[in-house]
Amino acid sequence: MALVILSIGSTTLAQGQHRQQSQRDAFQTETPMVHDPVMAKEDGTYYIYATGMGIQQMTSKDRKTWTLLQQPVMTVIPGWTTDSVPGFGNHVWAPDVIKWHGQWWMAYSCSTFGKNGSAIGLLSSRSLRANMWKDEGCIVTSHDWKKGTDGKMSGDNWNAIDPNFVIDDNDQPWLVWGSFWDGIQLARLDSTMHIAAGEKPCTIARRYDPNYKPTEPNPTSRYAGTNAIEAPFIFKHGGYYYLFVSWDYCCRGAQSNYRVAVGRSKKVDGPYFDRTGKDMVNGGGTLFLEGDKKEWDAAGHCAAYNFDGEDIFICHGYSTSRNGAAMLIQRPISWTADGWPELNKTN
Repeated sequence: MALVILSIGSTTLAQGQHRQQSQRDAFQTETPMVHDPVMAKEDGTYYIYATGMGIQQMTSKDRKTWTLLQQPVMTVIPGWTTDSVPGFGNHVWAPDVIKWHGQWWMAYSCSTFGKNGSAIGLLSSRSLRANMWKDEGCIVTSHDWKKGTDGKMSGDNWNAIDPNFVIDDNDQPWLVWGSFWDGIQLARLDSTMHIAAGEKPCTIARRYDPNYKPTEPNPTSRYAGTNAIEAPFIFKHGGYYYLFVSWDYCCRGAQSNYRVAVGRSKKVDGPYFDRTGKDMVNGGGTLFLEGDKKEWDAAGHCAAYNFDGEDIFICHGYSTSRNGAAMLIQRPISWTADGWPELNKTN
């Protein structure tokens, strides 16, 4: 598996003060439409970043009323993105954001639908409020399978999208990512938040058991193909790392059947086991959230945080009452006596 690390000069991608946004530049809502949301908090303000042109962003003081900013995170898309991912424009997918060593880091996905010729880019900023992000180049790329001049096929059996940063108990940063192909990948990062020298990604979760032959029906999903898994997010609680993943299909409105599963591990690099003890790398996973066809047709691409002592879960759901529109879901997380997460059904 090949990793491509690109070196890019410093470029300011977006700038401007949130507090100076005029009414025509922002509007408020209690029911934001959003896809692939992640959240952060700085100086009493919550920030959501999500899939959109240049990365959608919104702010809130109470996580109830959200101000949707018309200015995206990225007003300029770095040239390396289209060099690395033919066909990519400015519709940026599935960001993640984290503060580490006094600096904010944002990863984002460059791809085209249904292909694994993709790249994960990196931005940095000293402040979310300032909305001034520096291009830090590419973290990792994946390549479509292609036939070479020697007639042999080559490429990566994983997809470089849906990134999530993880900092372990030793202050070591990691990146987890992946969508379909060979499932969820994990790699150690260096101090610049790029793939560490000599590091190769390893698979930590799949939608199927690799011991089954490809010609046999997939026993783990009544909906999807053999590896419909993506959007990983790792959340530390107590003595465990909890790996949330999304199963089955998003992006089909009311016809979506997205849902969230979870497993846990004592170590950030796994193995991750579900509640029955099955390894997620062999198709394990405990169902955590799915649509009820009353309020939500489906839900997925989640994140989890602890804000002011409260554990919360967020994702997008396809609203039944709004014809499958993707809306923000927020729920408090409670924990069972044996340490498994559950959702409170109220916001």
